[in-house]
Amino acid sequence: MNSQKLLVDNLDDSVLWKALKSGDEKAFSSLFKKYYSHLVRYGNSFTPFPEKVQDCVQDVFTDVWVYKNSLNDNVVVKAYLLSSVRKRIARLHERDHIFRKSTTVDMIPFSFDFTIEDILIADESMAVKVLTLNQLINNLPARQKEALYLRYHQGLSVEQIAELLGVNYQSANNLIHRSLLNIRKNWKENKSLLFLLLSQVF
Repeated sequence: MNSQKLLVDNLDDSVLWKALKSGDEKAFSSLFKKYYSHLVRYGNSFTPFPEKVQDCVQDVFTDVWVYKNSLNDNVVVKAYLLSSVRKRIARLHERDHIFRKSTTVDMIPFSFDFTIEDILIADESMAVKVLTLNQLINNLPARQKEALYLRYHQGLSVEQIAELLGVNYQSANNLIHRSLLNIRKNWKENKSLLFLLLSQVF
């Protein structure tokens, strides 16, 4: 990772957002560089067409710039961008007739594949445990897996997840809680190892 990337990652989103709204192209560019790959990866979880996902993410940033004067001052930038990408992909599905009769975002299956860094696999025994955990996470219902991803992989709060998914706080909290319960229920190894590996996944 180069020094420029480190600098971008450490910039305060609220400062960049305020500068962007005032027409600062460098602030816009910084947010683009900071979140583009995250948004593409998230978008790829909803559709097997990476080129279309990239177009959706670019369209989101285009809208941010074009409509910068009407954007809300107080937003959590990452949550706002993730939500915008999710909604745009839903419209893409609707336009391409992937949905039958429903046009709700909830109908999009979330298929993100979690993996644990290879560096953690010290021996064959650990490799089996890592594979098992990956399978448990990836076998969760799509809604639970997305909530888990947003909470621990993207660092969103429960309130932000609820807003993004269009549910109330308790429903979002229940999704996260049930996902962790499902993993623990099917985990046959030491519980402390489970939490260690989970911390590395996210």
